[in-house]
Amino acid sequence: MDILLSFLQTLLNSFLEMFYLVGVIIIIGLILGVLERLSNTYLVLAFGAKGVMVTAWIGTPIHEIGHLIQCFIWGHRVSRIKLLQLNHPSGILGFVEHHYNPNSMYQQVGNFFIGLGPIFSGIGSLILGMYFLVPDSYFAFKTELQQRIKFEQLDITLLKTIVESVSVISKNLFTIENLLNPLFWIFLVIAFSISSHIALSTADIRGSAKGLSSIFFILFLINILSRLLNWDTYQMIIKLAGYNAYVLAFGSIALLFSFITLVISILLFNAKRLWVRWKS
Repeated sequence: MDILLSFLQTLLNSFLEMFYLVGVIIIIGLILGVLERLSNTYLVLAFGAKGVMVTAWIGTPIHEIGHLIQCFIWGHRVSRIKLLQLNHPSGILGFVEHHYNPNSMYQQVGNFFIGLGPIFSGIGSLILGMYFLVPDSYFAFKTELQQRIKFEQLDITLLKTIVESVSVISKNLFTIENLLNPLFWIFLVIAFSISSHIALSTADIRGSAKGLSSIFFILFLINILSRLLNWDTYQMIIKLAGYNAYVLAFGSIALLFSFITLVISILLFNAKRLWVRWKS
């Protein structure tokens, strides 16, 4: 009985540790996926497939570059790349075809990060865009986050951190000075294009799931070893997961622009519908 309880406790700890380490980025990815699908649905209803293509010129290459960079990091062999294709019969805008050694645990774990690559490249591109095009807003945002945003555990604090981050971004980005700055409007175009193509495809999610199972297996083995050696890996993992504060803060940039893109898509759809009714 004690062995069974110990096994179940180790299993539970491994799940919790995995959630602390990668749960936040998964949650952000799921929310971005919902927002993007809704936005694209309204754009297609309003303008047909061409409505999505307008933002694909910027968004799709950044999406695929995210996969590509992670392939290099995790040692996967890349066989074919298409950063942008506009006339594919299946509607696939781009892809990165890669292969890995199934006997390599490192490369198996890499599947998770390769699948999530577009989120990393999307958020990173948004941050770089702020840094180069609206630097005053970027540094004001960064300074205020360091002073205000705290993260210690995955509870209601997660929602509070997202709300506070979005509030800080909005306050520092949508200012009178920026509205009069042409570079700000260039940044908005880039930001909307990236946010419209940041979400994961079904193939991306399947690939990530393979890597996630490998991450869990590694954590489970570490926890078995830690029980034998009487180590407290749980507290160590929680402290290590403090980086989630930055993932949430900067991920909220993508969430903000994805939400704004959705609102604009809904407005365009309704405007088109009113125009059609008026003409008829």
